[in-house]
Amino acid sequence: MSQSVTNNADKNYITPAGLQRLRDELRFLLTRERPAVTQVVAWAAGNGDRSENADYQYGKRRLRQIDRRIHFLTKRIDAAEVVDPETPRSGRASTQVFFGATVCYADPTGTEHVVSIVGVDEVDLERNHISWVSPLARALMRSGPGDTVLLRAPGSTQELEILNVRYERIPVASFTEPPGAEAAPKNR
Repeated sequence: MSQSVTNNADKNYITPAGLQRLRDELRFLLTRERPAVTQVVAWAAGNGDRSENADYQYGKRRLRQIDRRIHFLTKRIDAAEVVDPETPRSGRASTQVFFGATVCYADPTGTEHVVSIVGVDEVDLERNHISWVSPLARALMRSGPGDTVLLRAPGSTQELEILNVRYERIPVASFTEPPGAEAAPKNR
């Protein structure tokens, strides 16, 4: 019998809001989207020859996609290790960069940037939410205000100066039903 070794790449660190978004999507798929697509497939199957029935063929393909997404979400939720950025920290942990930190840093030109370090399922570049496994987050980890870190990117290396590290609520976009979902109300 072999033992699996858990390393950081296997961990699914996530904020409470990020976990809620995954749960909301899973609930939507299980209670609304999958049943709606199943109804369409059952209706299409009753229309005769399935080999030339586009509704049936599309519906079956869509069910496989939904089932794969349900499986993926279930695994991500089961592996989730929730880290709340609002949890009070003491000592160096309150001023050093770890998962959940919001970091203000300056690039070599002196331009200031602010990023929040979140889980891989929460990345939102429009909100400056970066994954904890991204090259930028890895360069910032364990540093604090006044530290200079090296960001190694393909073809370049940059020195970044850490200006500020905060731990606060990180707003994560809520799950919204995708346009065109079978369970979405149809415009009449």
